[in-house]
Amino acid sequence: MTSAPASGSAHGDASYAAAGVDTAAGDRAVELMKASVARTHGPEVLGGVGGFAGLFDASALTGYRRPLLATSTDGVGTKIALALAVDKHDTIGQDLVAMVVDDIVVVGAKPLFMTDYIATGKVHPERIATLVAGVARACEATGTALVGGETAEHPGLMAADDYDIAGAAVGVVEADAVLGPERAQHGDVVVAIESSGLHSNGFSLVRHILDQRGLAYTDTSDELGGVVGEVLLEPTRLYTAPLLRVIDELPGAIHALSHVTGGGIAANLARVLPKGAWVELDRSTWSPHPVFRTLASWGGLSLGETESTWNLGVGFFAVVSADAASSVVRALENAGLPAWVAGRVSTAAHDLSGFEQGAKGVDGGAVRLVSEFAP
Repeated sequence: MTSAPASGSAHGDASYAAAGVDTAAGDRAVELMKASVARTHGPEVLGGVGGFAGLFDASALTGYRRPLLATSTDGVGTKIALALAVDKHDTIGQDLVAMVVDDIVVVGAKPLFMTDYIATGKVHPERIATLVAGVARACEATGTALVGGETAEHPGLMAADDYDIAGAAVGVVEADAVLGPERAQHGDVVVAIESSGLHSNGFSLVRHILDQRGLAYTDTSDELGGVVGEVLLEPTRLYTAPLLRVIDELPGAIHALSHVTGGGIAANLARVLPKGAWVELDRSTWSPHPVFRTLASWGGLSLGETESTWNLGVGFFAVVSADAASSVVRALENAGLPAWVAGRVSTAAHDLSGFEQGAKGVDGGAVRLVSEFAP
């Protein structure tokens, strides 16, 4: 699991310490995080914390007819600047798991295991343990084993209090159950699933707006409803477990899923539509969270101008068969995910001027937002 920088001879350690690397602090961080990591381990995880590699028993895959492994890697971006500013690091781990594991469920895959990587200017054991505990809690919630990781101390390259965190995960899905554009078809309904706030995208714009406003992360804002940095650190909602539950409960109902991350609303939905298909998303079906309205107002922006940067209250889309739409919405809400119908898929001939197409290099469908947001 997450380990300290490698150590050598006594003389080598002294030289390493003089260079700014504290191997003892790394070891203490590992000790502090052991319990939280162990809670994510089922019988499939072999060995303990501190090995060079994590081991995961893959014999369960023999129960699949044709298992496909799904993998994803990501970080949490500049949201870390807020965590550093208010010295609050207990939710960043959830953001990481959400950005990584919630990408895996997009293809209908069940997550198996995850690894993390933390780079820092100086190892602060308690803070590292807090970060990893957050990763572990979110791994538990998504049914993912946290089987490995690394803490790297980079004195001189990073400031003593700076850090970055990234992760990678692997999941599995039956080949004939993969979700994606191939399943989406004319007449399918697009179900929007509510986000918990900004999630982990668009924070460079947030920081720019705050700078223009002259607001520090530690300032209190009545408009935001609290300390700026703490409000904006609202953790990313975890979608994996509820979505997998609905996929199991309503087999065949969900044709495609889209995680609304970098690139915004239209671009991410377009990625999971087949070429030639188009969707007009009806803004009037939802009201963006107040945090988006406040930030846009502070930046002198309309909400429409932020649609390619922020999720504006939609964290996921599900493309579902028309006859199952109401059942999917009900099942999602029963699983703790507020959801609503926001559009329909069409393959009819249409002028696609003004539609988002070719997002993230995917030659997929086309999407645009229409109407005005609900108040």
